Amino acid sequence: MSADLWPYALLLLVGFLPNEIWRWLGVVLARGLDESAPVVLWVRAVATAVLGGVIARIVLVPPDALASVPRAVRVGALALGFAGFLLVRRSPFAGIVVGEAALLAGAFLFG
Repeated sequence: MSADLWPYALLLLVGFLPNEIWRWLGVVLARGLDESAPVVLWVRAVATAVLGGVIARIVLVPPDALASVPRAVRVGALALGFAGFLLVRRSPFAGIVVGEAALLAGAFLFG
């Protein structure tokens, strides 16, 4: 193997394949689960809480370049993204597009 390609092979072997195995195992095992089962509802609630915590941390204690954007702009973009999510039939894509557009506009105007 070429000396230029070994880092990519290592990344594939160590980074991608171990995670992909768990993904496919989850798909196979989740096939027979009832969506209204208590354990499934609990897992969904925990995943939603973790995602909310990560978003709150990014908005309130931003990393690197996002720290140069004023907090009011970040919180406003979050609120507008949530409103977009609700207004377009609870569409995550709409919420992300509206929130990102608001963040970029606010950063351009006030950052």
